[in-house]
Amino acid sequence: MVKHLFEAKDRWMMVVSLSFIICHLSFSPIGAQTLLSEYQPGVTQDGAIYRLPKTAVAVTVRAVKTTYTPGDFAKYAQRYLRLNNVSTEPIVKNEVVSVQQSAFAVADTTKTYAVKFDSRTVAANIKLSADGCLLAINSESVEGGTDYSQTQNSTLSVQSSSISNTDPHQYLTEEILAAGSTAKMAELTAQEIYDIRENRNLLIKGQADFMPKDGEQLRLMLNQLQQQDDALTSLFAGSVSRDTTERTFFVCPSKPIDSQVLFRFSQLRGLVDADDLSGVPYYIKVEDLNTVPSLVADAAATKKKQKSSDKGIYVNVPSKMRLTISQGNDLVDAAEHPAPQFGHVELLSDQLFNKRYTTHLLLSPVSGAVDKLEAELPKK
Repeated sequence: MVKHLFEAKDRWMMVVSLSFIICHLSFSPIGAQTLLSEYQPGVTQDGAIYRLPKTAVAVTVRAVKTTYTPGDFAKYAQRYLRLNNVSTEPIVKNEVVSVQQSAFAVADTTKTYAVKFDSRTVAANIKLSADGCLLAINSESVEGGTDYSQTQNSTLSVQSSSISNTDPHQYLTEEILAAGSTAKMAELTAQEIYDIRENRNLLIKGQADFMPKDGEQLRLMLNQLQQQDDALTSLFAGSVSRDTTERTFFVCPSKPIDSQVLFRFSQLRGLVDADDLSGVPYYIKVEDLNTVPSLVADAAATKKKQKSSDKGIYVNVPSKMRLTISQGNDLVDAAEHPAPQFGHVELLSDQLFNKRYTTHLLLSPVSGAVDKLEAELPKK
């Protein structure tokens, strides 16, 4: 009886050990390496695996932030310099100045094909893009357009400028600085501005007591007087600075879009995210213009279409799409782009690439459509 119990215990321990080993192998790196993955594009001696592209669009929005800073003597601007509507409070304003669209290619993983090099053909000179899209066969390809290596929405501050970037206080005279009140300082500063303008006019008329010897010296003197005038006037009129920001939004539609918020814009905060309700929404609309007959383009149908008897090179026959950016009822920007994701795929027979003549094939780097297809007859 005891012997049977030990035998049963040994069998139970063996089952537990085998189960542990199986579980351990199923989650180990060795087990993970046996998983199948999709083919990766590339060219080898025996053939090539390539993809066709779909078109994405980069929408670049440029916005300008204008910041007004009142001068020290803003409230005396009308009294001494006759400047009207000068604000004594800071003002910040943001506005969209331009929206531009640029199409570029993205590899379509549902359109992955393989071609085997045959000794009877001359289709071995295949050029692929960095992400595996077919560009050319027996022809030199040129990748055009902007290189968007990252398709994440990005922001870039591109320019900052100021109307008056000179410190006006360095031009204040000893008399102005010694004045007992702000009103008196404003009065003396205004008088200094009028003196500068009078001296500039005398130089221009040639009536100054000390005239420059040549035209270059005159130009330098006039520029210096103008710089002093602008700096001191900013103590009354205030200063304005502008910061320009560009933000790029990436759109790769797989189907038409009726109306969708692309981004929002606030006059106080500038460009904000699409879900930030502090801004006014800007909408994007994508229309399929149906310029080619629509075919089923899902991955399963594409694989069924590519039979073993089908030999050759697959290319895109793209449709066209129109992208419209609007704010309320106002049209902001509209443009048309090729849209292979709304078109279909065609097979170029391998007979085009036999050794009777050399076929040069060049595809559009944006749409994957045929840009050039020509045959070169052999020389006799």
